[in-house]
Amino acid sequence: MKAMPINSYGENAAFQAVEIEKPEVRPGHVLVKIAASSVNTVDTMIRNMGEELPLSPATPALLGMDFAGTVEAIGEGVDSFSVGDEVYGCAGGLADLPGTLTEYIVADANLMARKAKNLSLKEAAAMPLVAITAYEGLMRAGIKAGQKVLVHGGSGGVGHIALQLARHFGAEVYSTGGGEKQLALIEELGATPINYKTESVEQYVEKHTGGAGFDLIFDSVGGANLINSFEAAALNGQIASTVSMCELDLNTAHFKGLSLHVVFMLIPMLHNYKREVHGEILSALTQIVEAGGLKPVLDENSYSLDQAGDAYARLESGQGMGKVVIEN
Repeated sequence: MKAMPINSYGENAAFQAVEIEKPEVRPGHVLVKIAASSVNTVDTMIRNMGEELPLSPATPALLGMDFAGTVEAIGEGVDSFSVGDEVYGCAGGLADLPGTLTEYIVADANLMARKAKNLSLKEAAAMPLVAITAYEGLMRAGIKAGQKVLVHGGSGGVGHIALQLARHFGAEVYSTGGGEKQLALIEELGATPINYKTESVEQYVEKHTGGAGFDLIFDSVGGANLINSFEAAALNGQIASTVSMCELDLNTAHFKGLSLHVVFMLIPMLHNYKREVHGEILSALTQIVEAGGLKPVLDENSYSLDQAGDAYARLESGQGMGKVVIEN
């Protein structure tokens, strides 16, 4: 079968088309013919940083984590799927798990679910990593109807899902963005847009909360931006972040009694730890999508498997809107 591995790491690492052996299904796993996969920031980090990241696979490396496709074979002990099911999941592309830039994947059945009937396979492929991340963060932060929720980076991959899920759970949602296109998408998705380039934290907190602060903040930007989240949060507020590999002054968080929830959704894949939770989340997301509460946004550009390098460059350029998807 066709695959697009890289033979070395670095910013200029090239994807090369090769023929590799089609994998055999094994117990607890499912053989899926991949229709599409999507590119995530962590995928580009692995390609660029390689051995600097402890989760990078050995070279030659087959990258790609998200997939959607059709079940072709069922492994022993799997009774939750049937041949012909259309499924989606996040199941490879790191450590010793082969990735999705190829035609088939043997995926752990616990890391996947049936896709929503009202999504195409291309749309479904855009969801797993970002949607699991958004769902987990909001759940851990105790999302409730009626809360005022702020999503930092609401036009990004994780952010645009978190924004929609917060609305689905009954919150009043606000979101930061930095350009006309980003702000327009945030508004289109049902949140009140905030231009962080023209409004200070103090200004938008006063404007939208009367100075009280937001009950819950989902910070998909993270890093130094966590200070903005601390300042924007209400007393005893909840903050979920996907990027916390940094040193911060926690004085504000302490004196406001804030709770910080760090979301690293790769833990079940890396450590084979409670993988069934990811399958459960994906099944819940399927129901939310079918109920009309969530729809992924796709980048306007389309890419084939042969164009994997171009797809990665598109995400890294910062010019894309929504998820970058690669179709087989």
